[in-house]
Amino acid sequence: MHSFDFAPLYRATVGFDRIADLIDRVAASEVSTPTYPPFNIEKTAEDGYRISLAVAGFSPDELSIEVREGTLFVAARKADEETPRSYLHRGIATRAFERRFALADHVRVTGALAENGMLHIDLVREIPEAMKPRRIEIARAASAPGAVLEGRTQAAAAR
Repeated sequence: MHSFDFAPLYRATVGFDRIADLIDRVAASEVSTPTYPPFNIEKTAEDGYRISLAVAGFSPDELSIEVREGTLFVAARKADEETPRSYLHRGIATRAFERRFALADHVRVTGALAENGMLHIDLVREIPEAMKPRRIEIARAASAPGAVLEGRTQAAAAR
């Protein structure tokens, strides 16, 4: 496993410690990351994403999707069959699973669809209005000695 030194990041930035923690967690979990079920993550728009998981053999009632603490949890539990089956070959795995996906700030799940053995989860990144770039107007000092600057006189503002 690799070790990263984030000291330069901490010296030059404010508030990015969460990103460094996320990188540490991802690097630590790579060793034990499950490979079942296979999945794709695609970018569908400028701020849109889709996670598609292969869930052949599971009905929508046996699947669960939950978001908590910035993590998307996708799980499946196969219901017990009433009549046991005798397989000559079993190539479709229907074992229980739980997949976790760390979500960036302001990413939310907008919907999910199960079709043709695939579970599609749509996500969108919504930047809050307060975080969008905005232009700050620069006030100009009035040339007259008694001019008002936002409810105060220029002389009062100079004090």
